[in-house]
Order: sequence, then structure tokens, then C-alpha cells
Amino acid sequence: MHRFELCRPARAEAIADRAGCVQEGIHVANDKQFKLNTMFIGTRGVREYRETIAEWVSPADVVLEIGCEWGTTTTLLAARCKEVVGTDISPECIARARERFPEIRFETLDAFDVRAALDFGIPFTKIYIDMSGLSGYRSLLDVIALLTMYATVLQPKAIVVKSGALKQFASHCVAWRPTDARRHGT
Repeated sequence: MHRFELCRPARAEAIADRAGCVQEGIHVANDKQFKLNTMFIGTRGVREYRETIAEWVSPADVVLEIGCEWGTTTTLLAARCKEVVGTDISPECIARARERFPEIRFETLDAFDVRAALDFGIPFTKIYIDMSGLSGYRSLLDVIALLTMYATVLQPKAIVVKSGALKQFASHCVAWRPTDARRHGT
């Protein structure tokens, strides 16, 4: 069972305030809440997920990989960035990753425990998420919640996620602008 608890109430309020969704002690949805500066990159499959590394990761980046399993993609990230931390919910996977790649930092992490990621105390500039359990359409809301939590709390420049469902959904989305109404004759 995933823990959807973001953090302790006092800390949650501080995070919500930082995200712009607390007004006079009352949590409200407003424009600031959804004005994240994080770019979201949806990929389908391991090949696409790994292809983004050359485009999105620079030598100055500090990267968090969620769902690293045995660390194969983490090593590709490590070759392109300043620092990387590979994480997985499975202690067995982390043990194997540490054995295979002792020069890279690997930690056990439940992806839905954003507080634990925040407790690393590292200003991550990019986040890579490869959670096979979030691949179906029923999990689309979980993926969106996960992306929103990490974008709001850790505020990376970009989050790359391996989710065919999200990529398919996003390919049918268009951000509305008032000028669109004039272009479409409405």
C-alpha cells in the first residue's frame, strides 16, 4: 500500500504556503497552485525514457531517479550529470544496484513519500520516474498526483516520467488561450 501522506500537518502547511495554496490558514485552489515552472516529459517504454537523457540532462544537473530497480538507467544519468541518487521501494533492488555500481548513491524510497525525498537535503534539478506499476490508464491520476507533488515540493526544472498512459493523455491536451477563440471563429 502506498502512503499518500505528504508530511506532518505543520510541514504540509508550510509546503502548501510555499506552493501558493494557503490563504489566511485555509487551503484553497488558486492560480498560484497550478503555476509550476517544472516541465513534464512523458515517455513510453525504456528506450524513449533513456533517449531523453541526452536532451534533458546536463553536467550541472543533480538528478533523482525514482524506480531505479538495478541501477542501469541511473548509470546512464550519472555519466551526464553532476550528481545522481537512484531510488527504489525494494531493498533487494537497492542492494543489487549498490553491488553492481558501488560508485553511485542508491537509497530505498517509497515514491509517494515526498517527505523522505525532501529529507535527502539535495536540490534536485531533474527527476526521472520509472514506476512500472503506474503504466495503465487506471493509474493516470496517481501519475499526475505524483508529478504534482514532486514539482510542488522539490521544484525541479524537469520531470521525465515513463508512462504510456500519461504520454497518450498529454498528446490530446492543448492549453487554452483566449486568442484561440478568435482563431477558431468562436
